[in-house]
Amino acid sequence: MGDHSHGSPQESGTVAKAQDDSLDKIQDPGLPPHRARLTDTDPRAAKRAERQVAILFAISMIGTVLFFVGYFAVGHPESIAEIRLQNMLLGSGTAFAMLGIGVGIVHWARTLMPDHEIAESRHEVRTEEGRQEAEEIVNTIVDESGISRRPLIRNSLIGALALAPLPGIVILRDLDLTKASASEIVDRLRHTMWDKGVRLTRDPSGTPIKASDVQIGSAFHVIPDGLNETEDPLNEKAKAVVLLMRLNPEDLNVSPEREDWHHDGIVAYSKICTHVGCPVALYEQHTHHLLCPCHQSTFDLTQECEVIFGPAAHALPQLPITVDADGFLVAQSDFHEPVGPGYWERP
Repeated sequence: MGDHSHGSPQESGTVAKAQDDSLDKIQDPGLPPHRARLTDTDPRAAKRAERQVAILFAISMIGTVLFFVGYFAVGHPESIAEIRLQNMLLGSGTAFAMLGIGVGIVHWARTLMPDHEIAESRHEVRTEEGRQEAEEIVNTIVDESGISRRPLIRNSLIGALALAPLPGIVILRDLDLTKASASEIVDRLRHTMWDKGVRLTRDPSGTPIKASDVQIGSAFHVIPDGLNETEDPLNEKAKAVVLLMRLNPEDLNVSPEREDWHHDGIVAYSKICTHVGCPVALYEQHTHHLLCPCHQSTFDLTQECEVIFGPAAHALPQLPITVDADGFLVAQSDFHEPVGPGYWERP
């Protein structure tokens, strides 16, 4: 038999303990090696990056100016082309204003601000010492950002930040709360251009509509006569636009107070959805349903446009109509209830 030598139990235990101790020890790998950026070693590259940041902030300022051009220069658009131009200027101006600031700050941080890692232990905050430490942190941030020694970046950033909030302020100004009382605002929403004897005309031509022109199953987009000659046709149209349809009178289920609101099956209802104000533009001839494409609110034309599906909470307001001596369709009065989305005055 061969001679097998084994270590003593004490020696085996010592080796195992040493292995366990080595596993318990975690070596700090330290921070990864720092690679200097070109802007850290080349002053010309740093100056070029500074100019790029300033240009981005300048783009933000140009975007704000572009917004104001669209807002004031195209003030009250009257044609589709002018509306599209204004929307393009407002949208692109706002986008450039926000994007210029955001991209500029990111480019500034990536190219010019210090990018080395710092490990700092937390200390118990004391009143005076905490104040001093906070002040030191702020001073360190200002110093490391380089804003104090880079006036081009500092001044362009101040200009961009000063101009950026102005579009929002101007838009809020259009709420007109400082110029009109709450009752006056409610009155504007409650009343439209419709009145007794006002003819129903085609949208957008303004051509009067005869009752004989409206066939069963047809639908007309209608505006009040004279709307295109008003000072603010778009706002007036937003409240007064109407859908005109003709059904078999036997299919209409009308309440007693509305028996004379239609003419031989011809009915007129507000085109503005009572949910959030989208245009109700889809008419299903076979089901006699009106559909809002925004959130699929559906109104039953045979039941005085009651809501049968979707989030709308109220029926579409009906415009009482009749015919004049020449056979043209005319309004009997204004709507008997506010048009558009439900608000505090709607029952």
